[in-house]
Amino acid sequence: MSFQVFGIAVSRGVAIGRAVLVASSRVDVAHYFVLPSDIQPEIDRLLRARDAVVQELEVLKTELPEDAPHELAALLDVHLMLLHDEAFTGGATQWIVDRHYNAEWALSAQLEVLARQFDEMEDEYLRERKADLEQVVERVLRALALEQGTVPQPATPRDFAGEDPLLLVAADIAPADMIQFKRSVFRGFITDIGGKTSHTAIVARSMDIPAVVGTREASRLIMQDDWVIIDGDAGIVIVNPSPIVLEEYRFRQRQSELERARLGRLRHTPAVTMDGEPIELHANIEMPADAEAAIAAGATGVGLFRSEFLFMNRDGELPSEEEQFEAYKAAVQAMKGMPVTIRTVDVGADKPLDRLTVNELRHEHVLNPAMGLRAIRWSLAEPSMFRQQLRAIYRASAFGKVKLLIPMVAHLAEVRQILETVRKVQQQLTDAGHAYTRVELGVMIEIPAAAVMLPLLLRHVDFVSIGTNDLIQYTLAIDRADEAVAHLYDPWHPAVLHLIARSIAEARAAGKGVSVCGEMAGDPVFSELLLAMGLRSFSMHPSQIPAVKQRILRADAQRLAQALPAILASDDPQTTAGQELGAGRTAGAALH
Repeated sequence: MSFQVFGIAVSRGVAIGRAVLVASSRVDVAHYFVLPSDIQPEIDRLLRARDAVVQELEVLKTELPEDAPHELAALLDVHLMLLHDEAFTGGATQWIVDRHYNAEWALSAQLEVLARQFDEMEDEYLRERKADLEQVVERVLRALALEQGTVPQPATPRDFAGEDPLLLVAADIAPADMIQFKRSVFRGFITDIGGKTSHTAIVARSMDIPAVVGTREASRLIMQDDWVIIDGDAGIVIVNPSPIVLEEYRFRQRQSELERARLGRLRHTPAVTMDGEPIELHANIEMPADAEAAIAAGATGVGLFRSEFLFMNRDGELPSEEEQFEAYKAAVQAMKGMPVTIRTVDVGADKPLDRLTVNELRHEHVLNPAMGLRAIRWSLAEPSMFRQQLRAIYRASAFGKVKLLIPMVAHLAEVRQILETVRKVQQQLTDAGHAYTRVELGVMIEIPAAAVMLPLLLRHVDFVSIGTNDLIQYTLAIDRADEAVAHLYDPWHPAVLHLIARSIAEARAAGKGVSVCGEMAGDPVFSELLLAMGLRSFSMHPSQIPAVKQRILRADAQRLAQALPAILASDDPQTTAGQELGAGRTAGAALH
């Protein structure tokens, strides 16, 4: 039966494929294909892990003390029974044979199938056995992890031209898990929770794959292996579509691919407005390897290197200075002399670490983590970690143009403390004989207080970067990761537009660099408005550069600027912008 699930559109385009249901706690389980020649070895690996767990449980059972509760032995018997059940190992084996899934993926897929069956049982005792099944799976996954030396060489989707595309369905995907997701085989994803600018959505756009979040019920309604269409433009998920609907979306998919190829031809075209204003189009990246995509998209630099992703998925260990240095150096060298702006670690809120040295960063310890000890507040509270990161960044400056960006600044006292720390770091590097060059220092404008006091901040920094995602969140008092209030997240709100316009104007008047690195910079809908405000430096996900460049090439910056007062004075800026900027764009195009 075909049905639709509605959510929030966060990444445009159409994806068609089979659903892969993954529990949130197992998103980071390895997902890759195995070659036909590796199918039997992969099955053997799964069975060895199963047998290891069986042996472990049998030993536990024999070692139970005489006074142990009877329930403990009974529980171990249940786990042993599940491990020997053909529906468990036989079903997982079938995923390996039929779909070429690796053992961990096959095990997780079979778990989702069996868990759904347990949920539908009428007997309460049998329904509760789902928890036992999950515990057994976790044990087998741990056993598989101990066999890392026997893992076969992963295959890619290209090795299976006839295989169906795969779409991930989960309750949620944590930012740390998204690192694994970026290297995976999935062509799109659907989550129950999240908002348009949650970090899950941001990474989806950076990968240029369709995604719908905030569906609430998708992971419960969609079954493993269902055929699914993700309409990333409308925020609709169509499950088991009819042949007619499927063909319509396949046509839209082909049209989207043609449009992407057409925009790709603009890669080497300089971003210059019709009236001759040169525009910088920089890229936002999360890992050094992302620099390759930035170059391929025609970026003129990296406007935001989110260094916090180097700190995630590390089993609680922070990266060393040397490891960070090598990562920053790799990104700087990959950009071949173009500027690389590295933001110091921005953790907390929707990006917690798996191990935190300060308890307040944990969601369970803070009522509102978005307002807590995060970003620069955490860095200043952990001076040793902060100095270590700064040393790595400054050392990387010897290999190219590096700029340092500090997130979530709200107080002059913070700026003074940062400057003092930078001086100490420079002295440490000099004493140790490490080379470094001048690094421009900038702060992010993402708290209204910073926007209001910007003239004071500009006396102490070289540039500012406006993070529109958090600026909107804090201005409107909205948790941008909460789908319950996602409809109130409004980049067109007059207060937001006034803060952005004022920040750009004040930075330019002071002769300081200003850029926008939030989601507004990569949304073509806002390109003309930001140009009208005087913005000349945009930073966005590499995949968004071609569409924004097309808008810039068709724009007349002077004519757009003439429309700005009417937009800022309007009680409906979005409608006024559509009328005023559209007219200016048409007039500019007519002159050329």
